[in-house]
Amino acid sequence: MAFDDIVQREQGLHRHLSAAQMGMIAIGGAIGTGLFLGSGFAISFAGPSVLVSYAIGALISLLLIGCLAEMTVAHPTSGSFGAYAEHYIAPWAGFLVRYAYWAAIVLAVGTEVTAVGVYMGYWFPEVPRWIWVLVFSAVLVGVNATSVKTFGAVEYGFSAIKVAAIVAFILIGSFVVFGARQPGVGFHLYVADGGFFPKGLWGTWTAVIIAIFSYLSIEMIAVAAGEARDPQRAITSAFRSTMVRLVVFYLLTITLMLAIVPWQQAGTDKSPFVAVMEIIGIPGAAGVINFVVLVAALSAMNSQLYITTRMMFSLSRAGHAPTALGRLDARGVPLPALVLSCAGIALATGLNLWRPEESFMWMIAVSMFGAMFTWFMIFVTHLFFRRRWNREGGQRLVFRMWGFPALTLLGAGLMLAAMLTTLFTPAFRLTLLTGIPFLAVLSVVYALKYRHRPAADTLAPLRKPAA
Repeated sequence: MAFDDIVQREQGLHRHLSAAQMGMIAIGGAIGTGLFLGSGFAISFAGPSVLVSYAIGALISLLLIGCLAEMTVAHPTSGSFGAYAEHYIAPWAGFLVRYAYWAAIVLAVGTEVTAVGVYMGYWFPEVPRWIWVLVFSAVLVGVNATSVKTFGAVEYGFSAIKVAAIVAFILIGSFVVFGARQPGVGFHLYVADGGFFPKGLWGTWTAVIIAIFSYLSIEMIAVAAGEARDPQRAITSAFRSTMVRLVVFYLLTITLMLAIVPWQQAGTDKSPFVAVMEIIGIPGAAGVINFVVLVAALSAMNSQLYITTRMMFSLSRAGHAPTALGRLDARGVPLPALVLSCAGIALATGLNLWRPEESFMWMIAVSMFGAMFTWFMIFVTHLFFRRRWNREGGQRLVFRMWGFPALTLLGAGLMLAAMLTTLFTPAFRLTLLTGIPFLAVLSVVYALKYRHRPAADTLAPLRKPAA
C-alpha cells in the first residue's frame, strides 16, 4: 500500500489549525503538571543534579522532534506516528502504537480530570469533587465536539496562560537571584547539602524518567498536522520553535528554582513553585499556583481528548476498530470516536474515584508505558522510514533529521534504557509489569482478528452530509 492510500483514507478532517496554534498546542501539552508538580518529584530523586536529568530528557525530546518532524513534513496525516509505523514497519506495528498510545492518553486524562476536582476543592471545599469533574468534562467535550477551530482557539488560550505564568516566574526568579540578593538565596544551594549529586548518578538517571514524562505530549503536534492549514510551513515552524521554548522554559525554570529553594524543600509533596513564592514572600502565592495548575490540568484534558479522538479515528480508518468510529460529522469532527474516548475517560475517572491509590498508580504505570513505548517506536520507525525513502529514491526531504542514523539510534537507545530502568525503580516498577502484558494482549487480538482484514472503506460513505 502506498502512503497516499493511508492519507486518502484519513481524509475529511478540516484543516483549520494555524502555525501559531500548533506551536501553542505542543507547548501546552508539554508544560503542565509535569513541570508544576512533577519537577518536585524529580528533585527528590536527584537533588540539584536534576538539571542534568532534565537536560538528558531535553536531548531525547530534541532527537524525537527531529525524527518526527522529518516524517510529518513528508506525510502530514492525523494517523501520524501510528500511520508511519503501519506503512514503514508493518500493519501490526501501527496497530500496537496506536492502541498503546490511545490507552495511555485515555488513562492520563482520567487522572487529570480527577485532579481538577482536587484543585477546585482549594476554593470550594464544601462542593463534592465529582461535580467539578462532570462540569469541566462536559465543557471540554463540548469544545472538542464543536470543531477543530474551536479546539485550537481554546487550547491556544490555555497555553498562553501557562506560558505567561512561566515567563513571570522566570522574571521574578531572576530578580531574586541576581538583583535582590536575598539572604540564603544563590547558586551555593546547588552544593550546600550533599553536593551536586546527593543521590548519586543512579538518582540522576532515575529522575530522567520523570523528565521524559514531563516532556511527553510534544508528539501531539504531529497528530494535529492532519488538520493544519498549511502543513509543511506550519509543521516546520511549530517543531523548531516548540523545542527551543520547551528547553528554555524547563531548564531555566528549574535552574532558578534550585537557586532559591534548598532542594530538600523543593522535593516535598508541595509544588516547588509554591515553595519559591513563599520564600520570596509574594502574597496569595498558593492561590495563584493553584489557578495555574488548574489551567494546566484543563489544558491537558482538552488536548488529550483531541488526541485520543484522532487516534481512534485513525484506527477505524485502518480497519482496526469498528467502521462507525471513522465517521465524521458535517463539521469534520469524528464524533463517534470522541464518544468512545469519553467512555474510556469516564471508566478511568470512576476507577480513580473508587480506589484512588491502587487505580491511580496502575493508570499512571500503563499511561507511562504507552507513552514511552510510542516514543521508542517513533525512533525505530524513523530508521525504517529513512532507509526505505533513500532506497526507493523518494523526493528530496524538505526537513531532514541531522546525524542520521547515529542520533536516531542514540534516541532509541536512551528510550529503551529509560524503559528498562523503570523495572528497577520501585516507584515505576508497574510500568513494565503492566505494559508488557498489555502489548502481548494487543498482539494476540491483532493476530486473531485483524491480521488479514483490509483497511476500511473510508471515503464518502463515512462522512455525514452537511445539514
